[in-house]
Amino acid sequence: MTAAAMRSDYVDFWNDVLVPKFVRFKHIVVGGMTLHSARVLPSLGVKEGDRVIDIGCGFGDTSIELARLAGASGSVLGVDCCEAFLEYGRRDAAGIGSLAFLEADAQNHAFEPVHDVCFSRFGTQFFQNPVAGLRNMRSALKPGGAMAMIVWRTLDDNPCMDLPKQVVLRFLPRPGGDADTCGPGPFSMADQAQVTRQLELAGYEAIAFKRIDAPVMIGSTIDDAVEFQLAIGPAGEVYREAGELGEQRRDEIVAALRRELAPFLTPAGVIMASSSWKVSGRNPG
Repeated sequence: MTAAAMRSDYVDFWNDVLVPKFVRFKHIVVGGMTLHSARVLPSLGVKEGDRVIDIGCGFGDTSIELARLAGASGSVLGVDCCEAFLEYGRRDAAGIGSLAFLEADAQNHAFEPVHDVCFSRFGTQFFQNPVAGLRNMRSALKPGGAMAMIVWRTLDDNPCMDLPKQVVLRFLPRPGGDADTCGPGPFSMADQAQVTRQLELAGYEAIAFKRIDAPVMIGSTIDDAVEFQLAIGPAGEVYREAGELGEQRRDEIVAALRRELAPFLTPAGVIMASSSWKVSGRNPG
């Protein structure tokens, strides 16, 4: 069965609604997330000759870094449910023979248990069924293979997303329970106890958490940051779901966001604090 045939509503939402916005703001999305993965990739223990799988690889930048660690004698498979993201990965990885990309839903794709390391950066938070998705990731590992994922900590721990959302909520209602969505959401794996239990049910051992704090650029200018917040993330969801009301109040919202984000403007762009977990585990064996 093809990846398209196995798509869930969440995957369709990514492809139909979010991908164009992520492509538009690729300079922010990749630049911000890279600061978190840069703190984690050296600690994965990937060595020359290892086979690595990168789940929810997006534009492929982490897959390229992992391929450098695994070397020419190793291999890396970047997996994402959005072919439009993978097109960028294939282009940027041209000439790296040890790296391949696969369009698939990591929650149900039949992986071979041949990988030494399974990695994911901000992808597992969107699993429709987290236990099933994490278990299927484990199915890609050899006995004793290592898993590491990066997930956002709570919204309160991430002013880069919380402050803009609170500003937009001054003007617009919270999204209802019937809102279109890309999955459980970016903060669905913030709770250590809950995620530990999910990993245990998925069959992992040696589960550990490490906090990662990193400043992120949310826009090269104030206008760039405002447009980014209204397109992607918690503030963007509020604005999108408000529909016509959001458009009617857009000028007020933009003015308020500009005021609130102005103190964070630096020569390097609009810089705000963010926080994530590195969550690790191991396939028994």
